[in-house]
Amino acid sequence: MSKYTKEDIMRIIEEEDVEFIRLQFSDVFGSLKNIAITTSQLERALNNKIMFDGSSINGFVTIEESDMYLYPDLDTLAIFPWRPQRGKVARLFCNICYPDGTPFEGDCRMVLQKVLNKAAEKGFKFLIGPECEFFLFHLDDNGQPTTLTHENAGYFDVSPYDLGENARRDIILNMEDMGYTIDSSHHEFATGQHEIDLHYDEALRSADTIMTFRLAARTIAKRHGLYATFMPKPKNDQHGSGMHLNFSMVKDGINIFEDPKDPNGLSKPGYYFIGGIMKHIKGMCAVLNPLVNSYKRLDSGYEAPRYIAWSSTNRSMLIRIPAATGFNTRVELRSPDSAANPYLTLALCLAAGMDGIENKIEPPARVDMNMEVFGTTLGEKLHVDRLPENLGEAIREFKADPFVWDVLGGHIIEKFLEYKTSEWNDYTLHVSDWEINSYLSKY
Repeated sequence: MSKYTKEDIMRIIEEEDVEFIRLQFSDVFGSLKNIAITTSQLERALNNKIMFDGSSINGFVTIEESDMYLYPDLDTLAIFPWRPQRGKVARLFCNICYPDGTPFEGDCRMVLQKVLNKAAEKGFKFLIGPECEFFLFHLDDNGQPTTLTHENAGYFDVSPYDLGENARRDIILNMEDMGYTIDSSHHEFATGQHEIDLHYDEALRSADTIMTFRLAARTIAKRHGLYATFMPKPKNDQHGSGMHLNFSMVKDGINIFEDPKDPNGLSKPGYYFIGGIMKHIKGMCAVLNPLVNSYKRLDSGYEAPRYIAWSSTNRSMLIRIPAATGFNTRVELRSPDSAANPYLTLALCLAAGMDGIENKIEPPARVDMNMEVFGTTLGEKLHVDRLPENLGEAIREFKADPFVWDVLGGHIIEKFLEYKTSEWNDYTLHVSDWEINSYLSKY
């Protein structure tokens, strides 16, 4: 049941002196888009009458079928606290439909909603707790981002070593002003790297929250003369940035992943959930880790997972069971990064977990040894498979798993493959500075 009615939205907008409303949505690749309207057009927007050119959006439609309509989700109304307090700016996340009202098959938000609807039919509700890592870098004289930072802080360091502390604090305060709950924040391992952990929430709202967080982080960072980047691996010799996802599953108000009698505190459905994700992770990897750069994080040896294994203790594994108990019992997936489209990422992860539960897919034995220390030889001995080593390999796995096609649908698969294959081909043909420096004077 919706929290707000159209009348509620009209009243709130008037009472709060809102002048502009941003109707927001995501393209296939997780980039936030919006159309801004004034309050004079709000009634049209609430009646789903705002049209846009879908042919201009990556992964949407051709010019022959370009007219698309925005259907606002009324419960996503929020006012941007960083905008002027006179003539405020609000936003509504939107679903996307064809002119006849048919849902657009390339709408990532509705792809996730379909997965959630299937789970809801069985009485299940998913809760997600994202851990968002990012870098704060300086801008150059032209306002363009660099990879420079003047700080030397490390894990959990504080001011004066942590020079991004004020920006991080302001990001959190702005998110809380919008009604979001932040669990914690800290400086990460790498210089200039930070983590902000968002409170667990229902899956669709969590995906919306991740999109909002990225916007807030970049906006507030710029006010501090910094740039917030969610690029997975911006520095060669530093840790990369991930987006660890904590999953739990609720039925009749009870977290069904909990089993206090189990050595790991995890129930059978929890183990099956892990089994489903491990079964499909290679096919999902191109979505969870969508950039050429993503695989430099996964293959870096800086606690980013590269082996398809799980543990209750080892943080280098793909999946970890945190020590939390009771309602907070959860499964943590550590491979995704913040460049991923959160709607498609959650849709695939939750569908894979459900596949595991419905088909009782047992995960392999847990691995508590640090695979980064013992390397490939131990992996082969333990029959532990690896994640794809680059985007090209991930694309091949993506094509090969019918499960991925079933969840995402033909339209998104076609557009995603077209774009990512082109990206991989461009990368492999590009002559890098490393090649010039290594070979030009030798051959």
